[in-house]
Amino acid sequence: MNNKLVSIIMPVKNTSKYLEECLDSILHQTYKNWELLAVDDHSTDDSFTVLEKFAAADNRIKVFKNNSNGIIPALQLGYSKSSGQFITRMDSDDIMVTEKLSEMTMQLIENGIGNIALGLVSYFSKDGIGEGFSKYEQWLNGLISKGESFNEIYKECVIPSPCWMIHREDFEKSGEFNHNVYPEDYDLAFRFYQHKLKCIPSEKILHHWRDYSTRTSRTHEHYADSSFIEIKLHHFLKLDYDANKTLVVWGAGKKGKLTAELLLKNNIPFHWICDNPKKIGKDIYNQKLLSFTELDNIDNTQSIITVASPKAQKEIETYFKERHHLPMGDYFFFC
Repeated sequence: MNNKLVSIIMPVKNTSKYLEECLDSILHQTYKNWELLAVDDHSTDDSFTVLEKFAAADNRIKVFKNNSNGIIPALQLGYSKSSGQFITRMDSDDIMVTEKLSEMTMQLIENGIGNIALGLVSYFSKDGIGEGFSKYEQWLNGLISKGESFNEIYKECVIPSPCWMIHREDFEKSGEFNHNVYPEDYDLAFRFYQHKLKCIPSEKILHHWRDYSTRTSRTHEHYADSSFIEIKLHHFLKLDYDANKTLVVWGAGKKGKLTAELLLKNNIPFHWICDNPKKIGKDIYNQKLLSFTELDNIDNTQSIITVASPKAQKEIETYFKERHHLPMGDYFFFC
């Protein structure tokens, strides 16, 4: 019978309003062999007091104060105090489904080293969930249910930050939390991808993800569009860029311009195409925008697509399929 220790790393910052509900969901897990490493990141509310109260009642809860500033140092401190064979992360304003730890540990035991245990997520909010979050949830869960998360890693973060579990050996191989790169959850997902870890398919909702207007991922500059484009391009150039092919950037909206600007800074040559007649033929950053029809005149291409429209993306995907170009090799969706 599996009884390995699970280390739950949880940064905490000004979430006292939701913290007791979060901690109760951990205490009521059907899997009992866990430790919670909760790191308070200079909260100005009652978060630390709540943590101390729960820690006094259950010695599996260990509380620390961040000796630096920010979520990455908090994660690093929490992990340095951990001793579990399995590692997971929790957000201090969310709720675990009662069987979450049991399900994830079982997945890892059955599949062994080299795998990531995942679960479906469900957003909730007292104000209702907006269309954007609903679409993200549907997209994310669709990938998780098939075990195909890394197939679309350049679109958005494909590993839900508070709903994964991994063998300690694999976590250390992937660099733990020791990369000071934001958004930290997306960077970690890329490192899991880099080390060819496999995502175990799951069809069970294991985590309730709370949304509200002041949530850090909504408000902090580390989670702005520019940060996401930077991290995508950094890992693309490191992991998937083929210098023997001709790089093409498709799209001249905000994300296309950010991508082009970063490529120029990295001295990476590329062609820039779009289907906007108002932009075709213009120079942006001293790069002439070509019509997308010019793609047929460029040999041996590797394309980055920054077009956001779902309809346009389907048309672009059809275009590549007709020419026998392969996703995650010949073309990559960055939106």
